[in-house]
Amino acid sequence: MAGVRLARSNRPSPKPESRPKMMNATYAWPDGKRCVAAFSIDFDGETPYLWRSRHTQPNTLGELEQRAFGPRQGIYRILEMLSRLDIRSSFFIPGVIAEKYPAAVEAIAKEGHEIGLHGYLHERVDELSKEQVEESIIRGKQALEKVIGPRTMGFRSPSWEMTADTFELLQRHGIPYDSSMMGYDHPYWIEGLPEVPVQWLLDDAIFYRYTGGGAGNPPLNPNTVIDTWQQEFEGIKRYGGLFLLTVHCWISGRGSRIIALERLLSQLKNDPDVWWATCGEVAEYHAKQYAGQFRETLGGRTP
Repeated sequence: MAGVRLARSNRPSPKPESRPKMMNATYAWPDGKRCVAAFSIDFDGETPYLWRSRHTQPNTLGELEQRAFGPRQGIYRILEMLSRLDIRSSFFIPGVIAEKYPAAVEAIAKEGHEIGLHGYLHERVDELSKEQVEESIIRGKQALEKVIGPRTMGFRSPSWEMTADTFELLQRHGIPYDSSMMGYDHPYWIEGLPEVPVQWLLDDAIFYRYTGGGAGNPPLNPNTVIDTWQQEFEGIKRYGGLFLLTVHCWISGRGSRIIALERLLSQLKNDPDVWWATCGEVAEYHAKQYAGQFRETLGGRTP
């Protein structure tokens, strides 16, 4: 309104030195790279469905067959794509998958990819006792080593949930890192273990997962998903973080999706500002370079 002046506050503007300083959480990567990119596959196939229905005897086959596409076809398409792009990736595999599809697990190992633990039957650790969690770790590791031989393996919790008992057990059994939490967008320490953080925005399931029955939204167009991931990569690159993409071969192994995925990975592979690494390599780098930094305890309490 004409002639009206806004009242001016008598409070003095804060002097620059009195303003709160923002925490500087810049993370430095090897060779002056701006950020790191890692590609991971949760190769769980039918196991999440088998875990959910373990107390019942379902007589439907739709979701089981949909998930079986992953170990039958999807996994090999992903392996072929990674070979063309010359990208080493991290596969987290439940023990039951190693028992049921040993040839697929052998193919992953033969290509030189990292293999990590993902439970035995894709058990949610928050639904288990401490003893049951330990059994799933031991059985999962034994099943994988029966196929690929003894080796040190990292851990990713099924459904990306964790408990204090699980962190304790991982250390007890010499597991070198976890990749299930989301407390930073770069590696950090939690309960004495290097954490290689994930995030839901970079998981294919929230965009594509659809198992029929009219429940939920229809899958998104791959171009929309790739555009979302591209935007997140640009943000992570700006802030010097970890771009850790996670897919499932029964979901992203489908034709249009894997074509779009290869387009994105090819673009990132050619970015000179990106350090490409496996989850294990990221954890090892963090353990060596940041032994005393970015340490957290459960619940976000700083030690």
